[in-house]
Amino acid sequence: MKRLFLSILFVSLTMSIWSQVTIDQKIDTMQILIGEQTKLTLSVTLDEKHHKVSFPKFERSQYITPGVEVLECSNIDTLGVEDNLIKYSKSYTLTSFDEKLYCIPSQSIKVDGKSYQTKDLALKVMTMPVDTVHTEKFYGPKDVQDNPFSWGEWATVFGYSILFVLLLILLAYLINRLNTNKSVIKPIKFIKKVSAHQKAITEIEKLKEEKAAVSEDQKSYYTRLTMILRQYIAERFNFDAMEMTSSEIIERLRDENEGAIEEMVSLFRTADLVKFAKYSVLANENDQNLVNALSFINDTKKEEEKPVKLVVEENEVEKKVKSQRRTLKLAIVVLTAAALFALIVVIYKVYLIV
Repeated sequence: MKRLFLSILFVSLTMSIWSQVTIDQKIDTMQILIGEQTKLTLSVTLDEKHHKVSFPKFERSQYITPGVEVLECSNIDTLGVEDNLIKYSKSYTLTSFDEKLYCIPSQSIKVDGKSYQTKDLALKVMTMPVDTVHTEKFYGPKDVQDNPFSWGEWATVFGYSILFVLLLILLAYLINRLNTNKSVIKPIKFIKKVSAHQKAITEIEKLKEEKAAVSEDQKSYYTRLTMILRQYIAERFNFDAMEMTSSEIIERLRDENEGAIEEMVSLFRTADLVKFAKYSVLANENDQNLVNALSFINDTKKEEEKPVKLVVEENEVEKKVKSQRRTLKLAIVVLTAAALFALIVVIYKVYLIV
């Protein structure tokens, strides 16, 4: 009796579980033309308890049956239904390229490791019907036709092309202007070169005009006088008299066999006494020393052709020309960049259209 009761309970539980699993299989359409697609949907309905559901797996381009190809498999979709049930479904996109009536075989769906089989389905693949009676309606294949020309597509290309050409013309003009203004005639100022004896005589004349300062500061007076003579001797005889002592200058002049040496000896001796020994000189001695200095310069001067020195000076016209050249160079750089940009836009637009 106890065994009979357990058997009845087991059968009841098994029938209860079986009644909670519902398998379904459907296809969107049972007739398609060659190359068309249809969807096969498998579904299983269970209670809300946790169950492991496994649907058939097909790779892309795998045949579900010979002649019927699987193009795509969707993910498992979960949907809650009434009476605390959950519906799991999965779709398969099918197609075929052979005219035939196919049998879609039953598929196995596993629930918690147990397999459930679906029913077989039919799929009819048909070709396009051809009218064999009205043959006059048949036309041969048409030639490849070009797309109609559209100004809207090419407007940007033509606009930037014209801009590119105009920029090239303007660039050529500016480069020509820059080359034309390359050689600029600069004004030349002629400056006469003053000889050594003329400069010395001029400085001595200035010193004579300052007689009032002689009696007050004889040291400065003789310092200036000897500096004028040293500068003249250095330029006239080509040795560094500015860095030599009075005795060295006299010795060097003796070697040059120049006249009026004795007057110069007296002048330099007097100058050294005034500068270093605070010697006081009479007015007539000052005049005599000036006369001796002028005599020495006149006796030793060298008459030569006065050379002319060319000095280039930049006037306002030259500055303006340089400013214009800088502006032209900057404009050329900017226009070159703009022309390159226009060319790039034209090439890119043509690439998109073609």
